[in-house]
Amino acid sequence: MTTTSAIYTAPAITLGPTNNIHEAIVLMKKNDIKRIVIVNNDNIPLGIVTERDIGKFLEKDRTSRTLDNIPLDKIMSKHLITIANDHEELLAQCAIRMDTFQIGSIVIIDSNGKLVGVVTKSDLVNNFSTTCIDIYKVKDHMNGKMITCRKSDSVTFALNALNRNKITRLVVTDNDGKPIGVISYNTFLKNSDYFKLGTKTRLEYLPLKTSAEELQVSDLIGDELLTIESEDDLAKAASIMTRYKISGMPVVDHNGNLEGMISATDVIRAYHEAKVHAILQKYDPHFT
Repeated sequence: MTTTSAIYTAPAITLGPTNNIHEAIVLMKKNDIKRIVIVNNDNIPLGIVTERDIGKFLEKDRTSRTLDNIPLDKIMSKHLITIANDHEELLAQCAIRMDTFQIGSIVIIDSNGKLVGVVTKSDLVNNFSTTCIDIYKVKDHMNGKMITCRKSDSVTFALNALNRNKITRLVVTDNDGKPIGVISYNTFLKNSDYFKLGTKTRLEYLPLKTSAEELQVSDLIGDELLTIESEDDLAKAASIMTRYKISGMPVVDHNGNLEGMISATDVIRAYHEAKVHAILQKYDPHFT
C-alpha cells in the first residue's frame, strides 16, 4: 500500500517486465493509481506503465491475445525521467520536468539507482495547495478551450470524443450549456464489464457492451459535481483536487456558467512558474 509523504509517494507500486497487462490493471484499480513502475530484480526502474499506455496499446493491437498473455515490457515507456532523492529543490525540479516533457510522474531513485518512490501530479497538486496560496487565480491558468457533451449523448459518442480529441475528460452540460458532470477514461474503466466479470480477456471500456449504443452519458455520471469559480485562488482548486482525488474540474462564473476547465496539468504549470520564480529570487535578491 502506498503512502504519500510531504515530498513524494513511497513506496511506489511496482511490477516486473514479465508481468502482464491484466495484473497491471487489477493492481491499478486495487490501489486507485494510474501508473506502475516496472523494475528488475534489483529494484532498478526499467520503465513505467500508465492507464493511457494500456489504452493506446489496446486500440492499436488487433491480435486476439488475452491481457494475461501480453507482458508489460511490450507496452511500457522506457524513457524514464528520474531524480535522485537528495536533489536540492526536489519538488520544484519535478514540476519543471513534468511541465517540460508533459508527463505525469517522476521516478525517484537513491544513489545506487534503486527505486525509492515516485512524484505524481497529485503529489505536486497537494504541495501547491499549501505552499502557493494567494499567488494565482484559477482564471490565470485554466483552459478555456474544452470539449463538452450532453447527458443525453450515448456513451459510445463520449468515448469516441475522448479518443478523437486525445483528451482525458469531457464536461457534461445541460441544455443551457451549464456543467452538470464530468466523464473520463476512469469513468469508463470503473464501469467496465472487464471488472464486473473478472475477465482476463480484452478490456472493454464500454459497460454492458451489447447495449452500449442505448446507454447515455447520464447513466454513468453522478448527481454531484465539483466546480470552482474563475476568480477563486488556484490553491483552493488544488486543495479540492487533493481532497476529492480528482484531476480536473469545470470552472464557472458566479452564475454557474461554464468558463473553462482546470486540471492537475494546469496546476503543475503554475507550480513550475512559481517555483522557478522563487529559486531565482533565492539566488538573486534583485530579481522580482
